[in-house]
Amino acid sequence: MTLPRRLRGGRWLRPLGLGLWGAVLLQSGISGRLDLLLRAVFHPLVWISGVVLVVVALLELVGGGGAAPTPRQRTVLLVGVVVAIAVLLVPPRPSFADLAANRDRELLDEPGLNFVVPPGQRSLTEWVRLLRSQPDPKLHAGDPVRISGFVLPVPGDRPQLARLLVRCCLVDATPVGLPVLWPPGRPLPKADQWLELRGVMDTERFDGQTRSVIRAESVRPIPRPARPLEP
Repeated sequence: MTLPRRLRGGRWLRPLGLGLWGAVLLQSGISGRLDLLLRAVFHPLVWISGVVLVVVALLELVGGGGAAPTPRQRTVLLVGVVVAIAVLLVPPRPSFADLAANRDRELLDEPGLNFVVPPGQRSLTEWVRLLRSQPDPKLHAGDPVRISGFVLPVPGDRPQLARLLVRCCLVDATPVGLPVLWPPGRPLPKADQWLELRGVMDTERFDGQTRSVIRAESVRPIPRPARPLEP
């Protein structure tokens, strides 16, 4: 049977769908989209899966095996093809603030803390873990702070600067954030805006308790990092 005859009756839909979804996986790795969804340690699995799908699609296209799909199967395969094309063409625009607003903010475990790192070189995540292990705000008052993150609105409070922690991917993402005393006389930053913040750790009374807060001295907009998720 010739290739054109094998492709009749919708036989081309299945290899086309497999090839397109393989292309989606490979394109996600090349474009950096994976960095928005998955920790880098798992990226090789996606690359391998993409290559396997493309190879299977080519083998199936050349071999022409299998019966022609039923009308219902053709509809399902066609939907899969259209969705794959849409994923390839439409760039992702994730809202970390919206995701964080619907996630539990409790860390399930605490990795080892590195107390050797000077305060001014600690990341936002390191500050969060340090404040949870040493919650007395007076211990850190006056320490210099230089962190980056995205703006996370908090109901009943000022916007925080936050990050998303993941074990595997966005499905298990946990938001962590720090309260900020934003510079006076300036509008509060918008949700999802990425900022680099410099200032000092301070204390304030909030909701009947004393807590650590960053007194911002300079705030600078920055592009979203290439790898915004942290382990």
